[in-house]
Amino acid sequence: MSERTGRATGGSVFGAVHLGYVVVHSRRLADWRRFGGLAIGMHVDELDTDVLRFRLDDHACRFLIRHGTAEDVTALGWQVDDHETFDRILARVSDRGVPIEEGTAEQAAARGVQRLWRFPGPKGVATEIFTTPVTSPEPLRMLSSGWVTGEAGMGHVAIVSREPESMRGYYDTVFDARLTDYIDENISGLTMKIRFLRVNERHHSIAIANLRGMKIDPLRTRVQHINIQSASLEDMLAAFGRVTDLGFRMAWSVGQHTNDRELSFYCVTPSGFELEVGWNPVVIGPELESTWEPSTYQGISIWGHTTVGETVLDKFAQFRQALRTIRTPEPTVAELTGGLPR
Repeated sequence: MSERTGRATGGSVFGAVHLGYVVVHSRRLADWRRFGGLAIGMHVDELDTDVLRFRLDDHACRFLIRHGTAEDVTALGWQVDDHETFDRILARVSDRGVPIEEGTAEQAAARGVQRLWRFPGPKGVATEIFTTPVTSPEPLRMLSSGWVTGEAGMGHVAIVSREPESMRGYYDTVFDARLTDYIDENISGLTMKIRFLRVNERHHSIAIANLRGMKIDPLRTRVQHINIQSASLEDMLAAFGRVTDLGFRMAWSVGQHTNDRELSFYCVTPSGFELEVGWNPVVIGPELESTWEPSTYQGISIWGHTTVGETVLDKFAQFRQALRTIRTPEPTVAELTGGLPR
């Protein structure tokens, strides 16, 4: 029995869950093809005129880009190590009265998994879980030499939330997420509080940001960014150059984060949320897990990560979006947010 399976058998599913894929709905598939393949350097498969898939490794799908109007992330797929842990997660959800549905055969095939189950997630982003990915024997055709996935999953997701405690409670209830650390960032005199949660050895698989004392969200998209990890510094810097050369918008220049020490840059995807391409973050392996204590860092970056090309019009659009969110509640899954000690 593996160490991870042993933990799951004892009740916790921590360590047996990994971010497996991301689903995006977009009308800009041609732009996504150029962005994912030629700029970022991922392997591209065009299933038909309405469906693209990007690969990072032998998994048949890491990004599923489907034609749709959302221009946003619509679902996050989480790989679960074994059927016992899978059943435990489903029981947690169903026992609290949250509706669960089995994905169709078409949905499973598009995502490159054998079977999946779906249930509601925070901010309207569906949570999908599966145990068995479909792998492809086809050699990778990509500009990057490789990406870091494996035990840490494919990367992480960052979300701005007006209900950060509820969102943290959701991932604690469903996946036994652990708090890694906090960052306090000053933005134009306002404090942005960011919580970093891990579900395996990756420093964080979920980051939750909110403006302290203000229930506003300046973003149109449900997700602020998705992170993927380059296998080498050279790959990360080459992707930075290609994004710039091909005319895609850069959001933050290359820099290094204070908490996980990852070197990275942020660019804007064709759907408007950001993609962070990083390299060499801290890994919280077994030797660190038993003694890790959450800390609070002042500021997001040690150096770099300066904003690129932000205009007054961009600020105005964010302000208008923030005003709209005051009048509408943020979707939460209240049944799955309890039980977290504060």
